[in-house]
Amino acid sequence: MKKLDAYSISIGVLGAVDTYLTATLLPLPVWVTFIAWASFFILGGKSSGLRQSIASNLTGIAIASLTLLAISRFNANPLVAAICVGVGSATMVQVSKVPLLAAIPAIVWGFASTVGTTIATGKSIATPGLANPALVAAAAMILGGVFGYLSEFWGDAMTRSSVSAERYPCLSGSG
Repeated sequence: MKKLDAYSISIGVLGAVDTYLTATLLPLPVWVTFIAWASFFILGGKSSGLRQSIASNLTGIAIASLTLLAISRFNANPLVAAICVGVGSATMVQVSKVPLLAAIPAIVWGFASTVGTTIATGKSIATPGLANPALVAAAAMILGGVFGYLSEFWGDAMTRSSVSAERYPCLSGSG
């Protein structure tokens, strides 16, 4: 099977599973899982892409959380919010000096997903417990990365098995 066809199947099926799980069992924003899924692939996939994606996404979540806490601490007027976001943005670039965090966009996706989750849930970043938007975004980012890893693994397995069948027709049942 061609790689894109195999990935179409693995991503399509797992995308449906992800959507069902986040709509029923896991109260996580599905759009955040898909952002993390894309982050996994853009960082090259495999275990190294998963590691770098999760580390970068979680770093963005931490920076966003600190930024949102600072905004709320300083009364959330537009000027203060702009300054805090500016500092947070500069921080995202600075942390990319760490090799594991070199992919600035993946950090930004974590930041943006946290802000979006805060707005979508209507909960403050200071909300205690599992409803905290940063924890919700972090869980969704990790889940999305895992779905990315699984979809790549499954897609690659379907591609490898078809190559074996082409080389050894007796294995495919047609020889």
